[in-house]
Amino acid sequence: MMVPWRRHCVPDALSVDLSKDRPYLRPMAILPILEVPDPRLKTISKPVESFDDDLKTLVNDMIETMYAAPGIGLAAIQVGVPKRLLVIDLQEEEAEGEEPLRNPRVFVNPEILDPSNEHSLYNEGCLSVPDQYAEVERPAQIRARWQDLDGKVHEEVMTGLMATCLQHEMDHLEGILFIDHLSRLKRQMVLKKIEKARKMGGGHVHGPDCRH
Repeated sequence: MMVPWRRHCVPDALSVDLSKDRPYLRPMAILPILEVPDPRLKTISKPVESFDDDLKTLVNDMIETMYAAPGIGLAAIQVGVPKRLLVIDLQEEEAEGEEPLRNPRVFVNPEILDPSNEHSLYNEGCLSVPDQYAEVERPAQIRARWQDLDGKVHEEVMTGLMATCLQHEMDHLEGILFIDHLSRLKRQMVLKKIEKARKMGGGHVHGPDCRH
């Protein structure tokens, strides 16, 4: 999961309307998020083959979980489901002091095509690696292909935070965390900080992007 370390606008985003196509009556669930060193996070996820009501239920639960965390992206494996599925909402702020606009996007069986030679650097975070942040370099522009909840195929050129966020979430589908892009020493330092926080009672791990 990407945590909201920056917010940008994504014009003409394809989104899922949470008020439609919900043939079940139970309320949406906030799912537990796996954290390192849970071995399930290293699972390579399998393609989604059935575009059914169960998939819609899972997607709505993932979106609710992402907002509650809070975060801007969540892959299915982060809630223990090894499917090639992720949700993203960069949550652009409409105006100063107002709540961010919600515009969730759903990516089923996503692929990255034509990554640019130019790279960008973002300070990334992930709720599977709680309260830790590090700069990660990724292609600045990509062309993505994915399916929606009905199985329809879409393609789009993405740049900026959206390109970074999609690449980050797609890493999860291959069992890769953002800390796997760091040096071995930096990765071990991050894991030791998390372990220390848990031993002290599971409290907040203070980092450079803390707001309190």
